[in-house]
Formats: sequence, C-alpha cells, structure tokens
Amino acid sequence: MVVRSADRLRVAEEVIEQLRDELGQLGVRLPSLRVDPISLASDDPYPLIDLGRCNLDTAMRLAAVLHGVRE
Repeated sequence: MVVRSADRLRVAEEVIEQLRDELGQLGVRLPSLRVDPISLASDDPYPLIDLGRCNLDTAMRLAAVLHGVRE
C-alpha cells in the first residue's frame, strides 16, 4: 500500500487506533502507543509507529498473546 505524503499522519493514526482496539480486546494496553513525530519529518513513505514503554504486566500479557497466536 502506497500512502501519499499528505495522508501519512491520518493513515498512521488510523492504524494505531486499530492496533489499540485489537490489543485491547486481548487484554493488552500499550500506554505509549503513538506515531513517532521525528519519522513524520522524513521522506520515507511510512512514519514509524512507536509501541512505547510498558510495565511488566503489560509485557507479560503481550508475550502470552503472541505465544498463543504462534501455537
């Protein structure tokens, strides 16, 4: 999918909301989930999504979800 530069932030924010919703349904909340502002200034077609920092409980939940998907 190619995203025009004018739509990069909007598309990134939509993806973040989808990711937040999907993870939330699995009991995982990434409190620092956001668009990386520095990557928006680059010429790359896609900004980076910063998954951010999380506490140990969140990391354990995310690991369990990923483990369950892999099985």
